[in-house]
Order: sequence, then C-alpha cells, then structure tokens
Amino acid sequence: MVPWQLLSRSFRRYPVRPPNSGIARRKSIWERIHLDPWLIGLLLVLMVAGLFVLYSASGQRIEAVIAQAVRFGVALVVMVVIAQFSPSTFLRWAPIAYAVGLAMLIAVEIAGDIGMGAKRWLEIPGVIRFQPSEMMKLAVPLMVAAYLNRCQLPPRLRDIAVCGIIIGLPVVLTAIQPDLGTSLLVASAAVIVVLLAGLSWKLIGFVGALMAAGLPVLWMNMHNYQRQRVLTFLDPESDPLGAGWNIIQSTTAIGSGGLWGKGWLDGTQSQLEFLPERHTDFIIAVLGEEFGLVGMLMLLALYVMIVGRGLWLATSSQDTFGRLVAGSIILTFFIYVFVNVGMVSGILPVVGVPLPLVSYGGTSSVTLLAGFGILMSIHAHRRLLPR
Repeated sequence: MVPWQLLSRSFRRYPVRPPNSGIARRKSIWERIHLDPWLIGLLLVLMVAGLFVLYSASGQRIEAVIAQAVRFGVALVVMVVIAQFSPSTFLRWAPIAYAVGLAMLIAVEIAGDIGMGAKRWLEIPGVIRFQPSEMMKLAVPLMVAAYLNRCQLPPRLRDIAVCGIIIGLPVVLTAIQPDLGTSLLVASAAVIVVLLAGLSWKLIGFVGALMAAGLPVLWMNMHNYQRQRVLTFLDPESDPLGAGWNIIQSTTAIGSGGLWGKGWLDGTQSQLEFLPERHTDFIIAVLGEEFGLVGMLMLLALYVMIVGRGLWLATSSQDTFGRLVAGSIILTFFIYVFVNVGMVSGILPVVGVPLPLVSYGGTSSVTLLAGFGILMSIHAHRRLLPR
C-alpha cells in the first residue's frame, strides 16, 4: 500500500450526532463563522513575519509593506467569505470555475498584458490587474476532485486519462505564457488529488514511464532561459556573472548569515542589491542573511505547524470530494514552501515560485487564503453531511 493510500484511508468518517441525542453543545463564535482559530492565528503570525521581512527586502519602502498589508486584508476577507459556503457548493461550481479559468488563460494568450518578458496578466484598465493562472491552482484540483467523486475508487486507467486531459489543458496554456513555475504547481496540486484517490503500483509505474518518455519532448519545447535554469542548477559556477548569478548570490546570502544572522536591515547581499528578486522569489535569502539559521528554522517551524493543523482539519472530511480537495490544498501548500526553499538554497532549479504569504504579491496571497477558506469550510460542515 502506497503512502498516499494510507493518508487517504486515514481520512475517517466521523459519526453524525443524532438530532435528539441529548443537550446540544453551544457553538463557539469560531464555529458559527466556520473558521479555525488555531489556523487563523498561525496564518496571521506568518503574514506579520512576512511584512517584517518585506520591509527590509524591499529596500525599506514602507509603501510596499502597506500595499502588501492591504492585499493580505483582501485575501483574509475572501477566505472568510469562502468558508461560509458548503462543500456541496464547491462541488457544483467546480466545472464553472474550471471553464472560466480556461477562458481567461486563452484570453491571456490573445490579449494579455506583458510584463518582465512574459504574457501572464489580464488587466481591466483602472480596476485590476491579475494573473489568471493563479486561479487555476484551485480550479484544476477542484475539477479533478469533482470528476473522481463520480468514479469508482481507486480510479481506473480510463479515469486517469480523463484527469490527464483536465490537468493538461491549463498546464499547457500556462507553460506557453511562459510560466513554468506556476504550470508545475497547477499540475502538482491536481496530481495530488489523483494520488489521494488511491493508485495501484502498476498505474504509478505506467504513468511514471509515460512522464519519463515525455521528458525529451518537454526539453525540446522549453524556452532557452528555462533550459539554462536547469543547466545552471547542475553547475551554477559555469556562468557566475550570468545565469548562475541568482543562485550564487542567494546561497552566499544564506551562508553569510551564520547562526544568528547579521541583524535586521544589516544584510549586505540584500541591502547592497547583489541579491536579485529579493522581495519576491528570493526573500527567504534575505531572512537567512539577517536572522541566520535560527530565523530560518523558526519560519520553517511555523510552516510545519500550519501544514500539521491543515492535515488535522483535512482528516475530518466525510466524503470523497471533501477529502480529496482538503488533502490537496494543504499538501500543495507544503510543496510551495519546499520548492521555494529548495530553489533558493540550490537543491532545486530556479522555477520562479514565491514563498507563501511572505513574498511580495497579491494574486497568489488571495489564492492561498481562498484555499484555506475551502479547507475550513470542509471542516466546519463535517457534521452537516449525511451519515
């Protein structure tokens, strides 16, 4: 039995309290608004820490911190609103969200806004500028879970093929923007849903063989800068002033921080602008330089507590759809952290993945907290589902 089968089976069904089984316990305010106070508290601590680091990483620009705080506020409101809906609502709306997301990705390809050499954004003049591919981080796993909810589990090969099509369309549309990092995250979020549904070793081996066979095709269709990122990962010293600059400077910043760090606002690599993208993808290198190994371990411990609490909430799901979606949301959050820390520290290629709720950015924060809203909704509505 594979690990994800054990995880999926651990999502046990909780008994439903009969309506006349005695005096009902009075619900707390948190239960009435469908929120988990422990998860909310951990997320707030993470966001405050992120603003603290961002002030240094942005060159002490208070306006950047205020803008990020406003984005966090909007994201929190979205999370609270989404938590009020029942899991059955997400099940009904999953196909619509998926179709709208695909339409917006096509719109990006036709009339998207170009920034930093990539066409990834849609802009409504004077209103909003957003990245539709971020929406697909939730829409795709929701759609896959909705499809598997109607299938016999573990899924058969035919069901896996259909899931492959559901996943492949938005992944390809995102990759050609080009945005390899987001496309990989969208794919991983949806693949986790399939894995949690339970797969035999034969199917895993077959799918793995197909993916291995497709690697040459993927390499041939990658952009030159994407290929260079892979080659730089293998040997960053081959081009220290060019493609290898980012990873060399990030590892230098982290290493120079030592155990306790150089102190807040006293980092040299970051404050003297040797470190690229220091307020977005490489922000944890700023933290490592200024707060050292102790600071990085404290941040990672905070992420571990969030993931642990999320997994505990996920175990309360009582149906297939809720179990698959809740497990995917929290495990995908873990992948975001792992990929960002891995690429900044040099153990993974640089793919442009921000550090959740710490890196500067708006659309990604809204998407992440919307996912946590869905997770808390699944937990809050667990006793409302039929026996």
